[in-house]
Amino acid sequence: MRFGISTFVTDDAIGPADLGRAIEERGFDSLIIAEHTHIPASRETPYPGGGDLPPVYYKTLDQFVTLGAAAAVTEKILLFTGITLLIQRDPIVTAKEAATIDLISGGRFVFGVGAGWNLEEMRNHGTDPSTRGRLLDERIEAIKALWADEPAEYHGKFVDFDPVHIRPKPVRQPHPPIYIGGDSDATVRRVVKYDAGWLTNPLPVGPLTKRIAQLRDAASRDVPVSMFGAPKDLDLWSSFHGLGVERLGLFLPSRPRDETLRLLDEYAAKVADFAKG
Repeated sequence: MRFGISTFVTDDAIGPADLGRAIEERGFDSLIIAEHTHIPASRETPYPGGGDLPPVYYKTLDQFVTLGAAAAVTEKILLFTGITLLIQRDPIVTAKEAATIDLISGGRFVFGVGAGWNLEEMRNHGTDPSTRGRLLDERIEAIKALWADEPAEYHGKFVDFDPVHIRPKPVRQPHPPIYIGGDSDATVRRVVKYDAGWLTNPLPVGPLTKRIAQLRDAASRDVPVSMFGAPKDLDLWSSFHGLGVERLGLFLPSRPRDETLRLLDEYAAKVADFAKG
């Protein structure tokens, strides 16, 4: 099992270049970055974690700019979107941004995508929440075409464009790894449909066991599973490892540089203890 760092990079915490270097220097596998463009002040949609919404949700830096900055100063770590809110994004622009990061990094980009949870945020982007699943599917399919085909075209109900030329193409062909975020039967169908991996929140062991079994039965293969926001609990790590989880993105709170480096040292020591058994 591999270990990465999952975080919100914010305007009052360690910067993306320093963070990327620090993660790589300590031997972590990946940097997993969350995305929210903004948070509507109405706060009609309840926070899934319960209670008040943490301010990091509206203080986070742009996901792709953050990963691009980290890509420029690192050589090994995977640069993972966890998740890209694709129903709020133009697919042509997103395809170019993602392929650019993959090119800059030498093929280290991983595309985690999902529909998100904040209904007001979706609506601000012109997305009807009732159609977000179908929109997500079409934008995934359109981006895959833009990455792989030259020229590329796509014709759907929500995404429709005639043949276009677009560069760069990703280093990894036919496309970078795709992971689907979520915890639902629709997530399972999407993982199977797009031959994708699953990017999960830190579920309890029981529900996680059932969902992984469902995924692998439906896909008739060993579906790659990564977890973002994972807790710092060695006993849980052992359970996750036993279920076949390939990567844990340990949750790192957004803190200033010195405190972040101290936390990363603590996390690296825990990982070393786990590796010793």
